[in-house]
Amino acid sequence: LCSSPSNRSRPLSCVAVCGGTHGNEMSGIYLAKHWLRDPMELQRSSFAVTPFLGNPRAIEKCVRYVGQDLNRTFTTEFLSSTEAEDEPYEVVLAREINQTYGPKGSAQAFDFMFDLHNTTASMGTCLIVDSEESLLPMHMCHYIQMHYTRSPCPIYLYKLPGEETYSINSVAKAGLALELGPQPQQVVRADLFSQMRDIIACALDFIELFNKGTVFPAFEIEAYKITGRMDYPCYPDGEISAMVVVPAPALLFSLGGRNHSCSSRMPAKPTWQ
Repeated sequence: LCSSPSNRSRPLSCVAVCGGTHGNEMSGIYLAKHWLRDPMELQRSSFAVTPFLGNPRAIEKCVRYVGQDLNRTFTTEFLSSTEAEDEPYEVVLAREINQTYGPKGSAQAFDFMFDLHNTTASMGTCLIVDSEESLLPMHMCHYIQMHYTRSPCPIYLYKLPGEETYSINSVAKAGLALELGPQPQQVVRADLFSQMRDIIACALDFIELFNKGTVFPAFEIEAYKITGRMDYPCYPDGEISAMVVVPAPALLFSLGGRNHSCSSRMPAKPTWQ
């Protein structure tokens, strides 16, 4: 990547940190609650940081979501929809978050948003960016990889070419999601809690350096890029009828004995959305 992150001449002033976009992923929830009580460790001299809880009702119930996945609801279709009595809670919430931290795509939007997640999958400490074209988050990822040495931090690029961004941090001008696992739902692991906390501190240090005019050199970096999406095969009643085969990760094995291969021009590995 080039040596100049986007908006080189424009320091970041407003940064948000969201925990609880999914209400049963506990590391970010506990961190956000802690920072709402005591935000001292988030403070830096050149910008302000605002922590918040993404989906309060889901957090209260300790479920992923109440009506629909909040982290798939920040598209133009939902954000511009007319309010209706029977619409899911998360659609109403997405519009409120967009007005508070956006509006998406506007000059008034927050400069950066972090979104904190856990997964039951063994993804380790994963940094999630929409695409390699997001230069500031990619430089941030490189900085984290160079300065956070407690564990590897692979990068996952989640957006398909031409696809609209749909995640909660897309309402800000730029964003980064953290996905740490494995951690069971509704459980908080002390080690992953500590790792997530340290990575946010490292990322905030990067923003501070960026704001003070630090020049970040060009670099090459490895990232995992999505090439397509595939639903699990299902029975007519909607129940999943296959599982992923290990150690052959590009193959689905049907419970009825039929194999479903995932065609790709290059070796691929599955991730779960």
